[in-house]
Amino acid sequence: MSDDNKDLGDELNDMLGDAKESAKKAGEKISQKTSELAEDAKEFAEEAKEKASEFAEEAKETANEFVDNAKETFNTASDNKKILAGILGIIFGSLGIHKFILGYNKEGGIMLAITLIGIVLSCVGIGVFLVWIMSIIGLIEGIIYLTKSDADFYNTYQAGKKPWF
Repeated sequence: MSDDNKDLGDELNDMLGDAKESAKKAGEKISQKTSELAEDAKEFAEEAKEKASEFAEEAKETANEFVDNAKETFNTASDNKKILAGILGIIFGSLGIHKFILGYNKEGGIMLAITLIGIVLSCVGIGVFLVWIMSIIGLIEGIIYLTKSDADFYNTYQAGKKPWF
């Protein structure tokens, strides 16, 4: 029986050696796979970084195009306001409508009130002069609006908020 125990012990030692060897091979394979996965992860990270850079560049270009389009639209809108205010100043200058278009409500109200007072006082005679003066002011302002360049008009009357002439 001692030979049987010895054989059994040798077999167990062989099995243990085989198990150690298999575990060592499995560890090496795991280590190799881990290295491969780490390299793949690095490549993926670099590709993601490149894609993110490309996306950021495209986003910057799109934002710049949007800003340019917005500026162009704004310039067109201010040009339309300039033309509208100029024509209304020439045609209906005494009523101050061109002032209301530009956002000068107080000044437009003053012109409208003086014109209405002038119409009421026109039977006295002095009212005609009040209406006539407001019409001349509107005519002059309308001509000034239309003769200014777009940039000057914007800087003077919309950004600078110059209410008279």
